[in-house]
Amino acid sequence: MGKLQSKFRKRSELYRASQGEKADNAFDSQVVQYEPAHHGSINTVTNLSPDLCVSGGTDQAVVVYDWKQGRMCQSFQGHNREVTKVVCYPGSTWIFSASRDKTVLMWDLNQGDEHIQEYCGHELVVNGLAISPDGRQLCTGSRDNWMCLWDIESAKCAQRHNISRNLVTHVCWVPASSSIVQTSEDKTIRVWDSRSWQVTNTFPAKQYIQTHCDVSPNGYSLVSSSNGFGGQGCEATLWDLRQPGCKVVEYRGHLQTTACCVFLPTPPGGTPRVATSSHDSSVKIWDQNTAVCLGTLSLDGAGPLVSLAPSDFTNLLCASFNSGLHHVQVDQGSPQAQSPVLARF
Repeated sequence: MGKLQSKFRKRSELYRASQGEKADNAFDSQVVQYEPAHHGSINTVTNLSPDLCVSGGTDQAVVVYDWKQGRMCQSFQGHNREVTKVVCYPGSTWIFSASRDKTVLMWDLNQGDEHIQEYCGHELVVNGLAISPDGRQLCTGSRDNWMCLWDIESAKCAQRHNISRNLVTHVCWVPASSSIVQTSEDKTIRVWDSRSWQVTNTFPAKQYIQTHCDVSPNGYSLVSSSNGFGGQGCEATLWDLRQPGCKVVEYRGHLQTTACCVFLPTPPGGTPRVATSSHDSSVKIWDQNTAVCLGTLSLDGAGPLVSLAPSDFTNLLCASFNSGLHHVQVDQGSPQAQSPVLARF
C-alpha cells in the first residue's frame, strides 16, 4: 500500500502522531481536525454519495457529513438510545438507522429532519441492517435471535424467523441476488433466501464471535471478521460464496478484535484488496488473494476502530470510539509511506 494522505484544507489544529519504533509497512501520520460529526463514540459509517457520508453513535444522532469539505450537512434526531448501524440505498437520498432502542428509522435527506418511516418489532438491540437490491425490502437482525424482512414502503414485517442463540452482529444483502448473509455471536455465518425466509447454508463455526461481514460487488466472495484478544482470533476470513463454507484465505495480524472488514473498490488493472479495522486502533490493507498485509495505519489514542466505508479506489472512512471519524487516502503505489496525513472529524 502506498501513501495514506488527506486532501482536506487545514481548517484548525494540526496533530502529529508520536514517532518511534514501527513495524514494517507501518505508517507515521499527521491529523487535520475539523468540525466534529458527533459528541461521543461513533459506531457506524457508510456512504450516501461520492461526497457525503452518514454516521451514527452514542449521541443517538444520525449525521450526514460532507467529508470533502469538512462540514456537517444534517443531524437527524429520533432515536432515544445509541445508533448501531446506518445504511443507504445507492443512488437515492434514503437513510436507514438501527439502534439500541430496538427500532429502525428511515430518513430522506430531501424531506426535512423528521424520520419518514419506523420499523418496530425487535425486542433487543438491532445490529443488522441491509436493503434489497431493488430497494423494496429491508432486512434487520437483532440480539433477540430474530431475522426480519420488511416492506420498506408500508413498514410491515413480511417475514420473521427465530433461531436459538443467533445473536445477530451484521447483515449483508448479496448484490443482484435474493440471498442475505449474516454473522452471529454464536460464531457462525448463515446464508438466507429472502424468498422462502429460510437458511440455505450455515458455514462451519469459527473459534470466536463473528463481528462483521461484507460481500464482494460480483457476489462471489464473502469476508468475515472475528473477535479475540492477544492476537488469538482477531482475524478476517475470505470465503467463496459459490461453495458455501469454503475458506479461501485468512488475514492475520491484528492484536485485538477485528471489528470490521470490507472489500475495497479495485481500479482497472489493480490488485483486489480488503481493509480491516480493529480494537487495537489500527487499519490494515491486505492483498485479497494472497493475504499479504500491504500496510498498517495505527491511530494511537483512537480506541476501537469499529466501522469502515470505502468511498472509491483511494478514499476510506473509518469510525472510532475516541476520536471521531477519520478520512484516509489509500494509494496503489509502493508499500512504504512518507508521513501520510489523514483528516479527523
